[in-house]
Amino acid sequence: MPYDAPDPARLGDLLHAVFRRLRRRWAEQLAPFGLTPHQFRALDALAGCPGGTGHRHGPAGTCRLGGGSGSLRVKDLADALRIAPRSATEVVDLLERKGLVERVPDPSDRRATLVALTPRGAALREQVREDRRRESDEYFSRLEPVDRVELERLLRLLTADGPAPD
Repeated sequence: MPYDAPDPARLGDLLHAVFRRLRRRWAEQLAPFGLTPHQFRALDALAGCPGGTGHRHGPAGTCRLGGGSGSLRVKDLADALRIAPRSATEVVDLLERKGLVERVPDPSDRRATLVALTPRGAALREQVREDRRRESDEYFSRLEPVDRVELERLLRLLTADGPAPD
């Protein structure tokens, strides 16, 4: 029986549908915590664990770095989040008003300011990460464990920088 390769456009449509569903669930999950996805990603980045590719993560998406002790300049936070520095400033302003981050002097440059998690921000981040692990486990429970591993492998291939392997 010949193998019929799937239509790449259809694959893209399916990935986009999954992304939209996950994004909607993620926004709904964050709402009770009073956070947006950008705000949570900022908390993660400040903990030394921005989401995405190229960062060291342990099992179940847990971060091997951080623990709430990191701090970044707003420009570096913007780079980590892949947003404009002005947008990062807005995110930091909102998180600061909520008591989740604070601006602190940069010990290596008196003119510069760093953004750091407060203890409250670090605790909320951990609470959200735990909730996200449970929610993700529920969402992906329809896949067998071996299929989850394969899905992760395939998604990493698609998100890796550089040319596709031969």
